[in-house]
Amino acid sequence: MNVITIDFETYYDPKFSLSKITTEEYVRHDLFEAIGVAVKVDDGKTQWFSGPKAATKMFLNQFPWDDAVAVAHNAVFDMAILNWQFDIRPKRIADTLSMARALHGTDGISLSLKSLAEYFGLGVKGTEVINALGKRRLDFTAEEMSRYGNYCINDAELTYDLFKVLADGFPTSELRLIDLTIRMFTEPKLELDRCVLEDHLKSVQMKKEALMAKLNYEKADLMSNPKLAELLEFHGVTVPMKVSPANGKQTFAFAKNDEAFKELLEHEDVMVQAIVAARLGVKSTLEETRTERFIDIEGRGTLPIPLRYYAAHTGRWGGDDKVNMQNLPRKSPLKKAMRAPDGYLLVDCDSSQIEARTLAWLAGQDDLVEAFAKGEDVYKIMASAIYNKPADEVNEQERFVGKTTILGAGYGMGAAKFKAQLKTFGVEMELSECGYIINVYRETYPMIPRLWKEAGRALNALMAGQTAPIGRDGVLVVDDQGIKLPNGLYIKYPRLRTQAQGDRQEMVYDTKKGRATIPTRIYGGKAVENVCQALARIVIGEQMLMVARKLPVVMTVHDAVGALVKSDDADAGRTFVEQCMRIRPKWASGLPLNCESKIGASYGG
Repeated sequence: MNVITIDFETYYDPKFSLSKITTEEYVRHDLFEAIGVAVKVDDGKTQWFSGPKAATKMFLNQFPWDDAVAVAHNAVFDMAILNWQFDIRPKRIADTLSMARALHGTDGISLSLKSLAEYFGLGVKGTEVINALGKRRLDFTAEEMSRYGNYCINDAELTYDLFKVLADGFPTSELRLIDLTIRMFTEPKLELDRCVLEDHLKSVQMKKEALMAKLNYEKADLMSNPKLAELLEFHGVTVPMKVSPANGKQTFAFAKNDEAFKELLEHEDVMVQAIVAARLGVKSTLEETRTERFIDIEGRGTLPIPLRYYAAHTGRWGGDDKVNMQNLPRKSPLKKAMRAPDGYLLVDCDSSQIEARTLAWLAGQDDLVEAFAKGEDVYKIMASAIYNKPADEVNEQERFVGKTTILGAGYGMGAAKFKAQLKTFGVEMELSECGYIINVYRETYPMIPRLWKEAGRALNALMAGQTAPIGRDGVLVVDDQGIKLPNGLYIKYPRLRTQAQGDRQEMVYDTKKGRATIPTRIYGGKAVENVCQALARIVIGEQMLMVARKLPVVMTVHDAVGALVKSDDADAGRTFVEQCMRIRPKWASGLPLNCESKIGASYGG
């Protein structure tokens, strides 16, 4: 199979650029113009072409896309142009930006082509693109176009060389996931229902206006930290806190630069979004702006699903292109607006309790693993231990406490945090009772706390450049790079070290937040959480690839996979997806997997 490296140069100006609008809007916009394109087949001479759209298509059509891996840096952009502008869909897609994120995303280096080329000693990226600001293709002189062509050729050659470096040992399954992730965006299949979107937008705006009128009337409540905290708690929010630099005491984290507070702008409850938006002086809520963006997209075509491959250091996907599909509220009408094309239905299949199952399996907590495997009600079993009564006598609220314990206490959570978590679900409980429940969990499933301690020792070994085990034999390896996962990639903890925190020492590593580098606390329980999330993500990834062999996979959200099935063969298609989601990887012998699915004309059922 050929490797075809491609790089487009396109028109941009101060208002029309990828820094101002989304990739989807940019490539589909009437102002879009491909100035030129560089194409390199394998290690052959790179060709540059600049011409009208029809001529560019003729130039591109001469290459064997049907039997090639198309490579680009930030391939979402170049492959969207190939498909949306030139109706070309390569057999495979590889993205050096995604590959670099998986391998070096936590290494503290920029992942731009310029920085990576310099980091690996591949060459120097030019700056000719700066001179193209505001220029249409016909605005270039012959000399200017020649320089621009050489600049683009250099980019394509740097990208090809970078691909060869990154591809050496890169897991094949992960390359396939990169391909699938990019196609969810560049080859979109879901449609949008404009009527549903417009009705929802009116509803959101009316609710916001009603709330804003009340907040304006009670402005003091909004600007007073204690009263704002009260208001947020009333809506079920755990109030974000921080340590005051002035006195070292806990205080409300309500400042514009407090990340936990800003995250509430994306809260599931649109009322919480509105409250936080009003406090921060933001004119529109997330739900409002996202609905408006969906309406705009509907006017241009089908819905691309923008996902950032390896967004988290555990390998999980993240939202991208200003449309975060990972945090759509569960009951949001936006889901109802996302529709399968005619003749198809959308299967949304969710892996059941996959992190809790992975945790029990990795820790060797065999009784819990067996309960999951047999399909027993593990939440009732937990509640039975907590309330010291037979499982068949456990009521719904007691079962809910058992569920919250199983899903929340597996990573070392203490009583105070458990109390706060229960409160977000409307369950009030004394701190002492929460402490009792945490102790019951740890005594009932002792192998799980043992795993936390083992992970803590592994972190110390990693800091010392030594090796150490974590969990079930043959699954994870700790070496000088970090925690090696079954797919060959790593969970990394850059600059892992200890530092003083008050009167104690704690372990921290560096995390990038925008341009800032901040120390992030890590401990045994948290490392186990990282590992379980990473393993669950690998499982979901492998299952998604199995589904994709037969059905179009159109999206993934956390531990769920969305696939299209033909309406006249819906039951068989749904069964196939569920079968795939119950298959365990070869490295996960005995891992008890299960799933549940729903099917409908829309993502909302």
